Amino acid sequence: MTQRLWAALAEVQDPEMPVNLVDLGLIYRIDEHDGIVEVELTFTAMGCPASDFILDDVRERLLREDGVREARVTVVWDPPWTTARMTQAGRDALEAWGLAV
Repeated sequence: MTQRLWAALAEVQDPEMPVNLVDLGLIYRIDEHDGIVEVELTFTAMGCPASDFILDDVRERLLREDGVREARVTVVWDPPWTTARMTQAGRDALEAWGLAV
């Protein structure tokens, strides 16, 4: 199920750039037990103006998965996010958009 949850979160796009949260490296951990999914994620910067939208999108997307009855999302700041957490697909998407990473 965990793989399916990672795939589900790969469908959640950052509202400010055309890259999903998984490829951006924002998802730190996903655990599931008895239909309760716990996610730890971060943002590229404290005070991210899209943070509430992202949290809502993550919860909403997880709750659409069969067997998920509750989604708990925790924002973590340690370790801090860096571009080193991005996947190659994320880097390619940002570079195609004209952003150097």
